[in-house]
Amino acid sequence: MSSAAIDRVFERRLASLVNSGEPQILQGGRKGVEKESLRVTPEGRLAHTPHPMALGSALTSENITTDFSESLIELVTPAFTHSWELLQYLLDLHQFVYRHLGDELLWATSMPCTIDGDDDIPLARYGSSHVGRMKTVYRNGLGLRYGRMMQAISGVHFNYSFPLPFWEAYAALRGERVSGSGSGFVSASYFDLLRNYRRHGWLVLYLFGVSPVVCKSFLRGRDMQLQELGMGTAYEPYATSLRMSDVGYRNRSQAGLSVSVNNLEEYVRDLQRAIGTPYPPYEALGVKVDGEWRQLNANILQIENEYYSFIRPKRVARSGERPTKALKRAGVEYVEVRALDVSAFDPVGVNQNKLRFLEAFLALCLLKESPPIGVAEQAALDTNHQTVARRGREPGLMLERDGRKVPMREWASELLDSMSGLCEILDRGDAARPYTGALATQAAKVADVALTPSARLMSELASGQSFFDLALGMSETHKAYFLDLYPPNEERLRELAGEAQESLAAQRRIEAGDRGTFDEYLARYFAD
Repeated sequence: MSSAAIDRVFERRLASLVNSGEPQILQGGRKGVEKESLRVTPEGRLAHTPHPMALGSALTSENITTDFSESLIELVTPAFTHSWELLQYLLDLHQFVYRHLGDELLWATSMPCTIDGDDDIPLARYGSSHVGRMKTVYRNGLGLRYGRMMQAISGVHFNYSFPLPFWEAYAALRGERVSGSGSGFVSASYFDLLRNYRRHGWLVLYLFGVSPVVCKSFLRGRDMQLQELGMGTAYEPYATSLRMSDVGYRNRSQAGLSVSVNNLEEYVRDLQRAIGTPYPPYEALGVKVDGEWRQLNANILQIENEYYSFIRPKRVARSGERPTKALKRAGVEYVEVRALDVSAFDPVGVNQNKLRFLEAFLALCLLKESPPIGVAEQAALDTNHQTVARRGREPGLMLERDGRKVPMREWASELLDSMSGLCEILDRGDAARPYTGALATQAAKVADVALTPSARLMSELASGQSFFDLALGMSETHKAYFLDLYPPNEERLRELAGEAQESLAAQRRIEAGDRGTFDEYLARYFAD
């Protein structure tokens, strides 16, 4: 189908929603954020202290956990229908954490602080239970396979699900039926979104990427052909998000692994095949050596979460249930956008304009016609993402679209123009028109590259300051902001303190309830 035909289908669908009789058809989508931050010392070195007990159990806490490293805190909000509620909760989480960090800081950027190699990065620990031990062994395997340094990168994940009234109206205009959020139509539509995000997600890197530079310690032992920007700093002149380039998450990662998003069945099939297929280089690392587990298995993927992608289909899993089994059981519940850098210019790492834009952008990806992606197209899409990550601010940059080269800025403007009607629907009933305003803010970045956060960060470094010193100063400023914020939400802080204590008790119950050996636990987990 040609681009023009795809646009006509989109316009018809948008008009049908506008005339559906539901004025606020797109409003009320549920949104949440997961935000990662490294704990560092006042000198900007990686903190080697344990995850603070006052924050609760990293194993069982719903809101404060750790990611790869014991030093990598992850803050998780519940799902809210309004972005301001989400950001208020995230702010309260930061205030609570900072009350229990002592003199430590949360690093303000995605790319890490000064780190003395892999041995300087402690694995996250989750206690003595089988499930806690599995989490640590999995992380040890990640470190062996890809290096621990890559796992020290921080990011922001945006979780989103469309409201049920939207699904009912959208199914009607497509001549389908929907029965709850787990219907086949809903899952198929989310996979339409996933494919179009693969096609257009480079735009998110251009608009919100804020990692054009790295500390040289991050590159130790690797030649990534970056230029030097003063003492201790390396950069790519026109980069937007080195985090999302071959410098960051994508480097040495899962070469040759292809996971289809053409439908749920193919997605689950490809992941399960990767989890069940031995890979000789990982076999050479060993799985259980001298009684010690090095990795969960020697397969292409240890578990589903090892597969890195810009966006994932998700379903809340039952206790002990694998993600692919949850998807097969009940379909897609929401999507997780994983391509966001931590914003050094926002104390909580993200802002309301960004969340509003993403909400409208996901609606665009869902409503646009989304044909299956073949091997050749996927290769072109991967190249577009890589190109924008490393060269997104380059004048005259061209991307591949439908087999031909097109100017990136022209394509970006076209996508933003297509979103105006969606933002009008999302703004209904609000005279301030916040979604339209958020869209205008992004359009200004396309018109003037100097307004992008990556360009803004580069301008901050123009005085000769190192990336390390800039990030450390921002981290100190953010800490002061949270500790000085008045009045604090004392009710929320008491609630978080109570949840922290309950999570510790929950971990003790899990540890006391374990039966059998760890080997038996893993065998049950991976059983079909």
